[in-house]
Amino acid sequence: MNEIEVDARGLRCPLPVIRLAAAAQGTPAGTRITVLTSDPAARHDIPAWCRMRNHELIEITQEPDTAESDTAESDTAYLRFVVVIRSQSSNAAGGGSGSARSSRAT
Repeated sequence: MNEIEVDARGLRCPLPVIRLAAAAQGTPAGTRITVLTSDPAARHDIPAWCRMRNHELIEITQEPDTAESDTAESDTAYLRFVVVIRSQSSNAAGGGSGSARSSRAT
C-alpha cells in the first residue's frame, strides 16, 4: 500500500484541501494519504472533500505540535487526517460532480 504525507501546517483554507487533491491525483486505489494541518476549517473541508470524491476518511485526530513548543497548548496543536483513496474514476473530469446543465431559456 502506498502512503503519502501532506504537511499543510500553517496554510489556510482552501490550501490544505488543494494540497490533498494534488497528492491524490493519479494515485492508485488503496493509497493512504495523511494530511497535517493547523487550519480549523479543515475539520469540515477535508471530510466534505472525501464525501464529494467518494474517498474514505478513516481517522481525524488532534495532535500537539511538540516541534514548536514543549507544551500541548491549543494554539500549537494541529489536526491529522488519514484518507484512503478509492477508485480514481470518481476524480476524473471535474471529480464526479455531475454534468453541467444550462438554465438559459430559448
